[in-house]
Amino acid sequence: MTNNKSNRRWRYPRRQFSRGVLRESARVIFTAIADFKVIGRENIPKRGPLLVVANHFSFLDPVAMVLATPYPIEFVGGFNNPGAPPVVTWIPKLWDLYPVFRGTGSTYALKAAQAVLEQDGVLGIFPEAGNWAHVLRPARPGTAYLATRTGARILPMGFDGLVDVFPQIEKLRRAQVTVKIGEPFGPFKVTGRGRERRRQLDEVGDEIMSRIAELLPPERRGHYSDDPAIREAAKGTEIYPWADATEDDWHAGDHL
Repeated sequence: MTNNKSNRRWRYPRRQFSRGVLRESARVIFTAIADFKVIGRENIPKRGPLLVVANHFSFLDPVAMVLATPYPIEFVGGFNNPGAPPVVTWIPKLWDLYPVFRGTGSTYALKAAQAVLEQDGVLGIFPEAGNWAHVLRPARPGTAYLATRTGARILPMGFDGLVDVFPQIEKLRRAQVTVKIGEPFGPFKVTGRGRERRRQLDEVGDEIMSRIAELLPPERRGHYSDDPAIREAAKGTEIYPWADATEDDWHAGDHL
């Protein structure tokens, strides 16, 4: 259902000039510091509404998503990035993503994201909601909620090698970075209420993560691996570090 009032508040697309400069600057820099390969561009739909999803192992993941897609892409993402070097923390602010305060409802970001999709826009989101581990973890409910609420299709991506970029720079080498793009899938619907609705959303989240897992090297598939040893080794990474956080905590800097 389209909400014209919300769409006026969160118009899509926006900041096209500054984002265009950022995109081309990132392309030049990435060419210099990494061998950046994209596989599966033929799977990219010509238009939205579309949720672009990927694994989240590195603070560089949004940059890879921007470079791999032709869209004026919007993002919802963490208000703060504790794992990112200070030299790059200004980039998300300049891009002007819709901020998520991890562990909270982040109502503002959800409303903005829904408005983008209602305008046939393209939204980038990382279902794991943080990059605290380098193996695939279960999705938080936000991505499934947006998918079922809007009926948008989902485009999965798998990122490999981004965690090696800065370590390789220190060795004066270029990292090997691969982006694999899968086939779009969905849309999804849920019909339950309460606990049943949450169960259905979790099922959608698991389907999303399984599609991402197919695009990753076997050793990175974590909780979605077919190998029991890899699943066992991933135990503990599913614990959400910000489960008890509040929005006031983020503003106060308690989770930096």
